[in-house]
Amino acid sequence: MSYTKFVANLVKANPGHMRNIRVSPARCRSTVASTKTQDPKEQPMDECAAVMETRPVELISQSRNAPDAPLRKIDIDFDNTQEAYKSKGNMELLRSLLVFKLCTIDVLVDKNKELMDLSKKLFGQWMFEKMMKMTFYGQFVAGEDHNSIKPLIQKNQAFGVGAVLDYSVEEDLTQEEAEKKEMDSCVSEAERESPGADQREKKYKAHRQFGDRRGGVISARTYFYADEAKCDNQMETFINCIKASGGASTDGFSAIKMTALGRPQFLLQFSEVLVKWRHFFNFLAAQQGISNMTVLEQKLELEKLKESLTQLGVGNKDDIENWFTGEQLGLSGTIDLLDWNSLINDTTKISNLLMVPNLGTGQLEPLLSKFTAEEERQMKRMLQRVDVLAKHALENGVRLMVDAEQTYFQPAISRLTLEMQRIFNREKPVIFNTYQCYLKEAYDNVTVDVELSRREGWYFGAKLVRGAYMYQERARAEEIGYEDPINPNYEATNKMYHKCLDYVLEEIDHSRKSNVMVATHNEDTIKFTLEKMNEMRLSPTENKVYFGQLLGMCDQISFPLGQAGFPVYKYVPYGPVNEVIPYLSRRAQENRGFMKGSQRERSLLWKELRRRLLGGQIIYRPAY
Repeated sequence: MSYTKFVANLVKANPGHMRNIRVSPARCRSTVASTKTQDPKEQPMDECAAVMETRPVELISQSRNAPDAPLRKIDIDFDNTQEAYKSKGNMELLRSLLVFKLCTIDVLVDKNKELMDLSKKLFGQWMFEKMMKMTFYGQFVAGEDHNSIKPLIQKNQAFGVGAVLDYSVEEDLTQEEAEKKEMDSCVSEAERESPGADQREKKYKAHRQFGDRRGGVISARTYFYADEAKCDNQMETFINCIKASGGASTDGFSAIKMTALGRPQFLLQFSEVLVKWRHFFNFLAAQQGISNMTVLEQKLELEKLKESLTQLGVGNKDDIENWFTGEQLGLSGTIDLLDWNSLINDTTKISNLLMVPNLGTGQLEPLLSKFTAEEERQMKRMLQRVDVLAKHALENGVRLMVDAEQTYFQPAISRLTLEMQRIFNREKPVIFNTYQCYLKEAYDNVTVDVELSRREGWYFGAKLVRGAYMYQERARAEEIGYEDPINPNYEATNKMYHKCLDYVLEEIDHSRKSNVMVATHNEDTIKFTLEKMNEMRLSPTENKVYFGQLLGMCDQISFPLGQAGFPVYKYVPYGPVNEVIPYLSRRAQENRGFMKGSQRERSLLWKELRRRLLGGQIIYRPAY
């Protein structure tokens, strides 16, 4: 049974339970995929993010629909400070310069939490909040609640920039508390009773020294599992964000994290299953002498495959024959990775989903010796929550972006996202998967998923990022003892990003059935994208390519794009001052490296401020 069918049956079997999920009025991928075409009857979707679309402006390039018309090339000047900062008053420019300068002072960044606590004690709560709103909070956070952020949202929209809303309140846990929560939620009952008895790969097991997943992560929210009620509350927040996004625009976005929706034990275990099945395919490809080919070129000859599986003892000849014919696979005489991935589905009923091939014995074995009834229920609830969010997104006309997370969770996250795409992306791209291009396997992941979307005829949706967990991933791989999943250097990551982006843009040019969010602060990547769009004669008004940056950063990129008619979005956090301190701490750390590595943004801010003062604009108020 596929995830798709499982969820459909699960929801039908538990309608009363799903009705009991309360939505409070407060606050508002993949290398492993099934190729079976879905029955039309089955088709119907950091706190999360709600996006408000930019208002359309004049067409600046000819679309594919008018191939004979002369091409008007997209040409955006990112050095034009008057256009880049026309939405900012002089005091806002001065604040940006101050905050960015402070971010380059190591002692301030390293001790930022201690200094904020000290300031609170010295000046009192009222003065502390006033100081924060004049500096870091005012730069990177839109306001305390939905009402207070409206002026900023409306102003940005007037200048062509949409908003990705994020209620950025986070748990303020100690390292010890975070480690305890992680170990409690990632270790199964079977592992507690018999440590080491199951043949688990160490990458996909919880390790206390890396239990605090916040370590080394400066640009991503981290959720820790407490109980099922908390997961329901986090789902409610996501639903409210989806509804807010749907009410604010006709084609908005929301973003979710899978680790907010259930016990991470399931993501670890399912990821290990998917990776072991992939390794089994690689093993069989090596037997047939095709392991040096690219992932989509590897095609196992069906008769040789049946013979190998029989020799390994996976089953008798008749069983193996039925395995393939029942799935209507191998009709061409070969089996590729997408065909192979679809075989996982027929071993699946939730706990039996976690069956893996043992290369030593040739048998399919359970990943764990047993699952408790409560563990079974927790796995089901995570899938139910994902399904609920997907349906809310579809009903509200909102696109749902699933954020990427650590590599030991990501195979499961990508597979579940892909299964949602197969259901909900039939008419338009509703579900977007996130691809981290600092990973060595990023290009393989993108190409395999695009190929599946072609075969099955659904819309491919992707958000491309460089990645948020590099230091943590490298340290974990080195200490625990598995291959580093990260590209060797920044240049290799840039090359991978452009390679993946080029592939998706070519797919858009080929069929117009794909969309991509170019989520980056890298100006060269933005220019690369614009050049490709010119070559493709792809108009920004077709809404196939989106751009995204963080609030308070890279305005010299976001606002010129928005005013030129591109769909561009600012990630807009909000929440009470005291409760967004962890977010502000990360922003300070991220900006330290960013500002030390490049003086460009600060020099552009100074250039615009000087231009205004020399031109007599001592008091400048944006007109909109």
